[in-house]
Amino acid sequence: QVQLAESGGGLVQPGESLRLSCAGSGFDVRFSAMAWYRQVPGKERELLAYIDSLANTKVLDSVKERFTISRDKNTLYLQLNSLRPEDTAVYYCHRPSAGGIPGAWGRGTQVTVSS
Repeated sequence: QVQLAESGGGLVQPGESLRLSCAGSGFDVRFSAMAWYRQVPGKERELLAYIDSLANTKVLDSVKERFTISRDKNTLYLQLNSLRPEDTAVYYCHRPSAGGIPGAWGRGTQVTVSS
C-alpha cells in the first residue's frame, strides 16, 4: 500500500527556515517522480517543486531562490528558507501514479509564518 506522511511544519518567524519531510512506504522514493504542493484556504493546490525518477528537479520560479527539493533513501524533503508570511499554507507531498503503482497524497503539514 502506497502511503506518504509529511512532517516538519510549524510556526516560524519571517526569515526563518524549515525542512519538511515526506516519508514514503509501499514504493521506492529514490526512483519515483514526486512533488511538493501547498494550499491555502479558498485557493487551489499549487505545485511548488518536482523531482523526477532521475533526480532532475524543477521548482516554481517564484520560490526557486528559497525552496529546494531533494530526497534521500525513502524520504522526500523540501527545504524552505527565508520564509515569508505569504508562505503560510498546508504543504503536501504527492506521488503521481506510475509504473502500475497508484498515486498518493500525504495528509499535509501546516507551515505558519508570523511575527
